Amino acid sequence: MNRINFTLTALRQLAGWGTAAAAALALCVPAQAQNTKVTVAISGWTGFAPLVLAYEAGLFKQQGLDVSIKKIPQKDRHLAIASGDVQCAATTVETWVVWNANGVATTQIFQLDKSFGADGMVVKPGISKITDLKGKTVAASAPGTAPYFTLAWMLKKNGMSLKDVTIVNLEPQAAANAFIAGNTQIDAGMTYEPYLGAVRAKPEAGKILATTLDYPMVMDTFGCTPKFLADNPKAAQGLTNGYFAALEMIKAEPKKSFEIMGADVKQSGEQFESSQKYLRWQDRAANQKFFAGEHAAFTKEAAELLLEVGIIRNMPDLSRLVDTRFIN
Repeated sequence: MNRINFTLTALRQLAGWGTAAAAALALCVPAQAQNTKVTVAISGWTGFAPLVLAYEAGLFKQQGLDVSIKKIPQKDRHLAIASGDVQCAATTVETWVVWNANGVATTQIFQLDKSFGADGMVVKPGISKITDLKGKTVAASAPGTAPYFTLAWMLKKNGMSLKDVTIVNLEPQAAANAFIAGNTQIDAGMTYEPYLGAVRAKPEAGKILATTLDYPMVMDTFGCTPKFLADNPKAAQGLTNGYFAALEMIKAEPKKSFEIMGADVKQSGEQFESSQKYLRWQDRAANQKFFAGEHAAFTKEAAELLLEVGIIRNMPDLSRLVDTRFIN
């Protein structure tokens, strides 16, 4: 019997005890979403792991939510949203610009993480600087994804463009695996934790040339369709609260939390703990600071680059990409 049915049954049983007792028990019914169903699309990126923790530890359930999590590659996540199969997703800040520019209306409601070395470019041992990549082959996910955008950003900051390299589309895990396997047809690859750590652990296969410590531009947020937010504001608040509760659980029970999150990406707790050292999950206070100015500034610069390299053809209304009421 679920919590709501139990409460209603108990209320009926208390009917003979008097209205005061019944009213007291009625206060126990959560003033939240009542088993609202929501499907969330993510990847195995370390920064999204607290969402998995919130699901596995029952934190979303405590918020009155019936959450399903689907692992969907970033290049396909907007298609799942457009189809109606998914209502919410986690992705990088600039990706929301791409989705909205391409007609997939979505709104960010809280920040998940900032990368501090968790995203990067791996290269063959003979390459010592980004300008050495001119005429070389680089593995990166499809246009409209974070690795592709990170490549464009790093090249631009070094006076280059995507036209200066040959791009082979490989997902982050596949790109890292190609280096570990000694693929001779790829000179560089874009990947992220936990896969970046696998290359870090095998220096003879390649080296990490640049990360988000050098180029601080990978930040992830969580968002939903405007319709879902309009129809289910309590559920949106529950998703936000559940995420922040997961961060509190990580602080209070780190070993248990790392084991749960690591198991989701086939890592031990110790391996996951190592990979999460290269990012910072963002609590409520950090969210409020981020959306007070930094988010808008970065979104504008990112949108201009997306337009410049042809990933988007028109600029969406950037002022409509965020709803901050749930983090206050």
